[in-house]
Amino acid sequence: METWLATDLISDPAKATIGGFVVGLLFGVFAQSSRFCLRSACIEFWNGRLEQHVGVWLFVFGTALLFVQILMTDGAFTAAEVRQLASPGTLSGAAIGGIIFGVGMILARGCASRLLVLSATGNLRALTAGLVVTVVAQASLSGVLSPLRLSLSEFWVVDANVRNLMTYLPAGSGIVFGMLILALAAAIAFRSGLSWRRAALGAGVGLTVAAGWWFTSALSHVSFAPIVAGSVTFTGPSADTLMALITSPTVPLDFSIGLVPGVFAGSFVSSIFRREFEVQVFDADTGTLRYLVGAALMGFGGMLAGGCAVGAGVTGGAVLSLTAWTALFFMWVGAGLADRALNHAGFKVRTGAPIGKTF
Repeated sequence: METWLATDLISDPAKATIGGFVVGLLFGVFAQSSRFCLRSACIEFWNGRLEQHVGVWLFVFGTALLFVQILMTDGAFTAAEVRQLASPGTLSGAAIGGIIFGVGMILARGCASRLLVLSATGNLRALTAGLVVTVVAQASLSGVLSPLRLSLSEFWVVDANVRNLMTYLPAGSGIVFGMLILALAAAIAFRSGLSWRRAALGAGVGLTVAAGWWFTSALSHVSFAPIVAGSVTFTGPSADTLMALITSPTVPLDFSIGLVPGVFAGSFVSSIFRREFEVQVFDADTGTLRYLVGAALMGFGGMLAGGCAVGAGVTGGAVLSLTAWTALFFMWVGAGLADRALNHAGFKVRTGAPIGKTF
């Protein structure tokens, strides 16, 4: 692998794009097969149930945390190479954006990554919502919504040395946390009847996050082009991919440009192989408005929080970024508040399937 990374036969940006596609392909296969979904896990949790969706999410998060921390401990990459640890961040953006994203995730019946995965299985509702997420994310990054995002971000900015949770923890704590989370996931799997095959597929999702960190960091060490260490995330890359396709005759190559089509291809192949591909459209019972509102909230919330449920929640959480853990915590809070408002506080949506129903 190191020989391939150092070869001059193809450009370094092309290598990054190929790596992003491969990581995305595996993520798409594992996520579609395991039914990985933060929204479903949040609904189970806030309704007092630790069942299969919670178990799968914990397998994803625990595996990513464990193997990313092993890589960092072994020196595969350092905190100085990680944007979430080496630059200032915003706790206000993480908290406010996390809540907004969590609410949007409930309304749209899936987080940004889940919408992309479902789009490839023929779900046109998810595809429509995903496009709205992408457009609003771009508007939040550099368009009409960017002043609001910047204003909310500036309430509480923290220096880079504050963002690394390992600054406050004993050496090896991340590895221990990862093992404890996996132990909890195994206990929930045993009690809930979660199959070990599905649990292993969830762990595969977590491994793709670790693989993304390893690959981009390894490539940056041998590349003459500027390659930034990173891994799986969707809000920003989806916006970058869409804008590149509609505004430029040539697509700039990098890891994120390969990632999004890779996830789509992996999910599509998995759905065909599992005979789960089915075209689904909006109808009188699906509640179009809630999808669009939820998608818009996720687009803005994801950009404000510094990433989506995977980008901030798993990829950023695995490197023990304080802002990422803050965003993830408030995504769970926002999802819980939205679920309670829709189902338990008398607030009714005129059209749409019950909020607890999976896509």
